[in-house]
Amino acid sequence: MVNAPAKFNEHDLLDLDDELDDEARHTRDTVRAYATTELGPRIADWYERGTLPRDIAKGFGALGLFGMQLDGYGCPRLSAAAYGVACRELEAVDSGLRSFVSVQGCLAMFAIHRYGSEEQRQEWLPAMATGEALGCFGLTEPEAGSDPGSMRTSARRDGADWVLSGTKTWINNGAIADVAVIWARADEGILGFLVPTDAPGFTAREITRKLSLRASNTATIVLDDVRVPSSALLPGARGLKSVLSCLNEARFGIVWGVVGAARTCYASVLDYVGGREQFGRPLASYQLSQRKLADMAVALTHAGMTALRLTGLKQAGRLTPVQISLGKLANARSAIDVARVARGMLGANGITLDYPVMRHMANLEAVITVEGTEEIHTLSIGHAITGLPAFR
Repeated sequence: MVNAPAKFNEHDLLDLDDELDDEARHTRDTVRAYATTELGPRIADWYERGTLPRDIAKGFGALGLFGMQLDGYGCPRLSAAAYGVACRELEAVDSGLRSFVSVQGCLAMFAIHRYGSEEQRQEWLPAMATGEALGCFGLTEPEAGSDPGSMRTSARRDGADWVLSGTKTWINNGAIADVAVIWARADEGILGFLVPTDAPGFTAREITRKLSLRASNTATIVLDDVRVPSSALLPGARGLKSVLSCLNEARFGIVWGVVGAARTCYASVLDYVGGREQFGRPLASYQLSQRKLADMAVALTHAGMTALRLTGLKQAGRLTPVQISLGKLANARSAIDVARVARGMLGANGITLDYPVMRHMANLEAVITVEGTEEIHTLSIGHAITGLPAFR
């Protein structure tokens, strides 16, 4: 007896999701349903207005998305695959949504979970897991982006306290956070601090007029001799190694997230060219259209395979920073290429918010820069290949 051929899935040509375990599939379906029904209908308006309501945090917390890869303190400790597909399904709606969850869970909460004291964990993590409290990650400065080692924000001892001074910029969730993880230079080296955002001398000003990641809150933070007690110091955080470990958690989410953005662009244009006729035929029937669709499908498949492979390495405890750099670089490039081609295939319709493609394309211009620019990841890979650093 000959088995009937499996149904072809034009959105997942190699059936990559068959590789997901039950936990990851449940997470995929739950997040996709929530993001599609609760967030999808509102995202274009948020993007156009340049805002993301803080109250969505409660919904994310109820789904267990904040710190989902962590254990204890109200965090569910799900697998790397479950975290990855959650990022994919959020970014399929908008990169700002994935960034919101990533900053909370992979930067702020991860830093507290790994480097904080037990008192700090108990104070902040349960409330952050539910979305009652929000965090941000204060690293980037006006003069220190790709080179965090040149940060100018300072921390000096004053009796039993620490006094922090400096400026951080491009800080997602910065103007709506309750606590900021602030990295500063002290005599002992680079240290991390938990700074309540209502502390005297702490101000956050939202960055407006953005043309990318508009459905997000981004701020410049000024620390004007902010005094915090010694208990605000993250006791386990020392040096750039601690900083980079947090960034690598967030980069892993981007590896998966951009696959979602690319998938939405591909699906949107596939539906469009199948229904729009020109010269008496559907656009999908033309060779140039099919060539572009095939190229997008291949790029999307390769990005999905990369995400799966890195997930396997992460779950086995073998994932290295340079492998994360490779994944972030390759998948962000693929996603923005898919978005650009899809925008062109939509013609003039592609520049409106009636379709999601231009919004994703603009977002990906920022995503290819955040958590390490394209150039920095390229040089990280080059360093690993040659053994010769080219940063300086």
